[in-house]
Amino acid sequence: MSESSPAAASGARLPDGFVVRLNRRTHVADDGSTLVGGVPTRVLYLTAAARTMLSGGRLTVSSAATAALAERLLDAGIADPVVAELPDLGAADPLTAVTVVVPAHDRPEAVARLLASIPRSVPVVVVDDHSRNPVAVRRVVERHGARLIALPENRGPAGARNAGLAAVTTPFVAFIDSDMVIDADTLPLLLRHFGDPRVGLVAPRVAGLEPADGPNWITRYEAARSSLDLGAEPANVRPGAKVSWLPAACLVARTAALGRGFSPGMRVAEDVDLVWRLCEAGWRVRYEPAVEARHEHRRTVRDWLGRKAYYGTGADTLAARHGDAVAPAVYTPWTLVFVGALLAQRRWSVPVAGAAAVVAAVRIGSRLRATPDRTRIAVRLTGQGALAATAQTAELLTRHWWPVALVGSIVSRRVRRATVVAAVADAVYEHRRTRTGMGLLSFALARRLDDLAYGAGVWWGALRARSSRALRPVVRVRSRIR
Repeated sequence: MSESSPAAASGARLPDGFVVRLNRRTHVADDGSTLVGGVPTRVLYLTAAARTMLSGGRLTVSSAATAALAERLLDAGIADPVVAELPDLGAADPLTAVTVVVPAHDRPEAVARLLASIPRSVPVVVVDDHSRNPVAVRRVVERHGARLIALPENRGPAGARNAGLAAVTTPFVAFIDSDMVIDADTLPLLLRHFGDPRVGLVAPRVAGLEPADGPNWITRYEAARSSLDLGAEPANVRPGAKVSWLPAACLVARTAALGRGFSPGMRVAEDVDLVWRLCEAGWRVRYEPAVEARHEHRRTVRDWLGRKAYYGTGADTLAARHGDAVAPAVYTPWTLVFVGALLAQRRWSVPVAGAAAVVAAVRIGSRLRATPDRTRIAVRLTGQGALAATAQTAELLTRHWWPVALVGSIVSRRVRRATVVAAVADAVYEHRRTRTGMGLLSFALARRLDDLAYGAGVWWGALRARSSRALRPVVRVRSRIR
C-alpha cells in the first residue's frame, strides 16, 4: 500500500496569513533566543532576525523568510497552527472540495444521525460493509441523498473505507465512522490545515456524545479518559511523540497523499498504521483539538472492556510492520539506571538515581551552546527525562506488563509496593488532570480496568503471534536531543 510523498509540493511554501504559535510545551530561554521542545527534543537558537519575526510567541507568514521559520517550527513540533486564524481554502465553498466516506455495518439509526449532522453541500459516500439488514441502511442513505456502495462481503472498516476512497474525486476526503456526530464547522476548520502543502492528514478531538438515556459510570469515565480522546493540546503527530497516532473515527486527508488508503488486511490499528506510513512518506500529520467531533461511547462493561482488549491486540501487528515505533517504553542508559535504582528500593537507590541524573545533566549541558541559560536548560531536560522514564515505568507495571507485575507482587514485597504506588499515583494524577465529575475511587477502578483490558489484549496478540516485540522496551544509546 503506497502513499505519495509531499515532494511534488516542495516548491510551494506556507501561504501568507498562515499563523503559528509556540506551543505550551516549548520552553523559551535566553531572552527568547533559545527554544527547547518538540519530539525528539530540539534546542533551537534563533537569530536576531528570527526573534523579530516571532513576536510574542506568534508568527504570521508574510514572506519567504517567515514561511521558512514557520516551517521549521512546525516540523520540530515546537509551534502549532492557530486554526481559528488560518486562511480558508481558495474555493468559494471549501466543503465542495471534500467527500465524506462513512463505513457502515447495520446501525441505521446511527448512520441517520451522522448524515443529518453533515452539511448538505458535502458529497457523502456510505459504504455498507455487508450489513445483516441492508435494506434499512439503504433507506437511510437514500433519505439523506448520499451515495451508497454495498459490499458483497464484509471487509472490515479498513476495506470499507478503501472502497469509498476509490469513488472519491475531490482533493480531500473525510472518513467518519457511523457512531460519530460532527458540527457544522468541523470540516471547514480542519480543511484550513491543508493550506500547509505538507499536511497529509488531520483529525479533531473526539469527545463523548451525551447518551440519550443519561450517562453511567462507563460513559462518564470515557468522557474524561476515552482512548479516542487525545487531549487538549494540538500536536504534530509522529511515532514516539506525545500524540503518536490518530483514531480513524474522524479523519480528514489529502486524497493524493493516501495512495490506495488503509492496509486492507488490518481490522485493528489500521489508523495507527496509516498515520505512521504517511509520516514515513514525509507528510505532516496534525491533531487539532480546537475542533471537536463526538463519539457514542459503549455503555456496558462487556462491550467496553472487549473494545479495549481488541485495541491491545493490534500492538503485535504494528510491531511487525513498524518495529520499535510500537515499543511500550523508550529509555536511555541513564534513565534506565535512574528508574532501576528507584525500583530496587534500597538505601542506595536515591543517591544512585541522583548521581545518574547529575551525570546526565552535565553531559547534556556539554552539548549545548554556551548561553546564559545553558545550565537551567540542561537541568530542565534532565528533569523531563527522569519524569518521562518514571511515568513510562509506572505504565509498564499497570498496563503493558501487568501480568508480570501481578506474579511479581505475589512473591516480592518490593514489586508489590512499586505496583501499588504506580497504580495509585496514576489514578490520582489522571483524576485531577481530567477534572472528571466521578469520585476518585470509581475513577481509579475504571482506570485500572481500562489498563487491565488493554494489557490483556497486548499479551493475547503477542502469544498468538509468538512474538514479544510489542512488549519489549527500547533502550536508545544515542540521545534524541538535537
